[in-house]
Amino acid sequence: MPAAMNKLICILGPTGSGKTAQSLAMAQAGLPIRIINADSRQLYKDFPIISAQPDEEEKSVCPHTLFGFLETTQTSTAVDWLNRAKAEIRFAHENGQIPVLVGGTGFYFQSLLDGIVEIPDIPQDIREYFIRRIDELGSPAVYEELRQTDPEYAQKIHPNDRQRIARALEVFAATGKKFSDWHKETPRPKEFDVLRLGIGLPLEELTPILYKRTALMLDRGALAEAEKALEICPDITAPGWTGIGCTELAGYLTGKISLEECRTLWNKNTRAYAKRQWTWFRPDSRIHWFRPEEKSLPFVLEFLKK
Repeated sequence: MPAAMNKLICILGPTGSGKTAQSLAMAQAGLPIRIINADSRQLYKDFPIISAQPDEEEKSVCPHTLFGFLETTQTSTAVDWLNRAKAEIRFAHENGQIPVLVGGTGFYFQSLLDGIVEIPDIPQDIREYFIRRIDELGSPAVYEELRQTDPEYAQKIHPNDRQRIARALEVFAATGKKFSDWHKETPRPKEFDVLRLGIGLPLEELTPILYKRTALMLDRGALAEAEKALEICPDITAPGWTGIGCTELAGYLTGKISLEECRTLWNKNTRAYAKRQWTWFRPDSRIHWFRPEEKSLPFVLEFLKK
């Protein structure tokens, strides 16, 4: 593969910071880009509004892939995403396109760019034990157990993320090594010439933007979207329902909380998620940071010339 066709651009950062707009600016400037989703929540097809997926007008600007294809009942691991993303990157390079990864799931970027460690197979009885434990006690209660055994990893995930909570606890139980320590042993492959662009704002500036976005999602039909999703999949413990916004709306639709409580929790959890994303991304000195209103395009053009 020619060196020029080994380029990969990553646009990452906290939720609601303007990553989509930055990626579309590249296409609008005439660059032949192919946008590849790197956000675990935007994989699910029943929640395009709630997970802030690009709308049809935005998708018409350039090719978009790995958005909205999973059923609510389906589970997708980092390895699943990694295999799909690598295939899309190859397709882009083979067709004269520049692959641009856009999203906020830090572990996806780490898996692709820094490698992913091969953890030994976990015995089925241990896996089933933690799934049952979450079913019986609820994700937040078992999350507290994870905070005690692996606070470093717990800080990076949501207390309702049952899939990652169970995974971290089962790995620790089976191997005696914390999930965060396994990650530190990850190999460092050099498959691509990578530009990492971070889009973000200090949390105090980002918070009111996030709250306005929640209100806008509700205005655009988030509640109706959740009602339809509930008809399709009434099991609110299914993987697709665990995302922020989905969990809170499920609570309202099942009569557990009021709509106002739903909105308050949604805002609170979104802010907490943005804080965790900052915690993940900020220590990486390879990321070049921009505010949402700043133009990263000149930086991109310089990178592509090299």
